[in-house]
Amino acid sequence: MLQAAIYGTFACLLQAVVAQRNNGGPAISATAGTAPSITTSSPSSNKVPPIEIVGNKFFYSNNGSQFYMKGIAYQAETSDASASATINDPLADYDSCSRDLPYLLELNTNTLRVYAVNTSLDHSRCMELFESNGIYVVADLSEPALSINRNNPEWSLKLFERYAAVVDEMQKYSNVLGFFAGNEVTNEVNNTAASAFVKAAIRDTKAYIKEKGYRKIPVGYSTNDDSNFRQEIADYFACGSDEDRADFYGFNVYSWCGDSTFEKSGYSDRTKEFSNLGIPVFFSEYGCNEVRPRQFGEVSALYGKEMTDVWSGGIVYMYFEETNQYGLVAVDSSGRVSTNDDYNNLKTALATISPSSANKDSYTAPSGSVACPTTGSNWQAATSLPPSPQKDVCDCIKGALRCVVSPDVDEKDYSELFGYLCSEADVDCADISANGTIGSYGAFSFCDDETKLSYLLNKYYLEKGRSSSSACDFSGSATLVSATGTASTCAATSTGINLGSSSSNSGNSRSGSSTTTSSAAAAPGAIQPKTFSMALMIPTVMAFMLTGLGIVMS
Repeated sequence: MLQAAIYGTFACLLQAVVAQRNNGGPAISATAGTAPSITTSSPSSNKVPPIEIVGNKFFYSNNGSQFYMKGIAYQAETSDASASATINDPLADYDSCSRDLPYLLELNTNTLRVYAVNTSLDHSRCMELFESNGIYVVADLSEPALSINRNNPEWSLKLFERYAAVVDEMQKYSNVLGFFAGNEVTNEVNNTAASAFVKAAIRDTKAYIKEKGYRKIPVGYSTNDDSNFRQEIADYFACGSDEDRADFYGFNVYSWCGDSTFEKSGYSDRTKEFSNLGIPVFFSEYGCNEVRPRQFGEVSALYGKEMTDVWSGGIVYMYFEETNQYGLVAVDSSGRVSTNDDYNNLKTALATISPSSANKDSYTAPSGSVACPTTGSNWQAATSLPPSPQKDVCDCIKGALRCVVSPDVDEKDYSELFGYLCSEADVDCADISANGTIGSYGAFSFCDDETKLSYLLNKYYLEKGRSSSSACDFSGSATLVSATGTASTCAATSTGINLGSSSSNSGNSRSGSSTTTSSAAAAPGAIQPKTFSMALMIPTVMAFMLTGLGIVMS
């Protein structure tokens, strides 16, 4: 009898697949308390329209209706990973993607945030599965071993190549909503200068996307919530030319805890403060866990009339339960998923929202623009940005040097040599230095440490008049090689490239107006977020069915 039930259910699934391929009927809608609806159209005709930006709002590109993020952070914690750790890339694990999809759709999820992508892996199956079910992805461009260091910031060729590799890998999917060029890089007043390097990363990533002829995928920043520079950092990333500024601004906020309110949480003040940024703003992380289970009372505020004219939804932190106790589900060692009260409360909260919706054709974008903040005690990032990394320049330098660092020197020992040359030996290190506070950047500041150190060793050697080979020795740390040019020609090579840009803006400071949104009856996007392809989900549905019948699969 059990066997008959299994085969009978499987036959029904096959019939649905046949109907999906032959008829292309409409999706079956779902109501609160029922399973997610199932799309009966083929994946090829079920692609999501790219999301585009007009003013401070996201819109579906196919019909102009407004897009609000109903998102979840979907990745195991990576911030504590060592530099040599392998990225745990959820978009490359199809078994997990298909396992988690029903739970995501139960929450009406339409956006996932992924903090690190392994560019050497294939992401097509997960991305196509999510695409077929109306789920977009916002991906961070950095990874634990390659990110802008807030305490010693630089925008280097190596970092640019990492960012470009992520863009190359992910741009092919229409459900890539955007990229984060940084996440909480500036988190204290004493490292606000690091934001200049993040903004340069935004500028160059946008330029790279344009240069490669990819579709216009937006690039933005995700910030922490620090009252010391909250307004300054928001204005900094929103100011300047379209080429330099962030396309959107994410706000990681955990101020609504327990039974808070719109006013007590600071949501009211944040809405006023960010009302004139002129770019989309959303919660890139939210969900305070000081009181558990989390009630998610902030959901009704975030998608309510007091916030939707400024905010474009948010991303709940996070899907997986870990030691930080922010998870919505627990996944055991056998891969079984169990939801918790946080999950159920979020599901209830999201089921009741009905945000107002603008239409692109009738929407008037805010006029004016924000002025860049001036440097002071709480803000130390200059409007002048670091230069764009250029591989040709760094390669030119390598070939132009007579005295270079020995290949036997460990990179861990470079700092001692840098310190000696720039301090005790009194070598002018301006060409390889970068200062985001005063906006001063050397022409070779983006090259790798080996190239920069060799440049200084060669400079020391030349200043000593090449009097003896001992000027290029440093106890065996340096060695003489044949040169093919001079460093001055490399500096000339950099002429015409972006050796630093200013984001200063003389436009109206924090002024402007926008058309208020229309009723909630505006047309939805072409793809309903809570639908998915039957054909792709047969293994998952069967697994749920067998598990429910108490069958253990070996």
